[in-house]
Amino acid sequence: MSGASAKFLIGVLLAGSLAACVTDGGDQDGGHGGMVYTDDRGVGDQPFPTDHRAQVLAFLRTYLNNPVGIRDAAMAEPAQRTVGGRLRYVSCLRYNAREIDGSYGGVVQRAVVYVDARLDRMIEKAGDVCAGVVYAPFPELEKLTR
Repeated sequence: MSGASAKFLIGVLLAGSLAACVTDGGDQDGGHGGMVYTDDRGVGDQPFPTDHRAQVLAFLRTYLNNPVGIRDAAMAEPAQRTVGGRLRYVSCLRYNAREIDGSYGGVVQRAVVYVDARLDRMIEKAGDVCAGVVYAPFPELEKLTR
């Protein structure tokens, strides 16, 4: 095999391996959508995400188009809930973020799922996952900067 053929074959194998790692979380989160960022070992004895607030702030700083000037921020403490058939810690979040044009789009509700005490994904259609949670003010989110 020539050097160019071997490099091509290695490139194809590497690309295939990486493609196999990509998932949209469709089966893992019960069809709620969202991206999966960590490997899910599938264990039920998940540790409590002690630094969940800092993780959410770091994530939203990059997730939101404009993280400055958020209003009506509130968050529920992480609680164990079943997501995609697995018991996970989930914290529910509400906020009103600015749109690209500077206007406010209205309060949205999101569910943040943790695997092994790390933020794994955000579910945009939180509906049933966040039903009945008790929210507390989240002033750190309202003070977020770029």
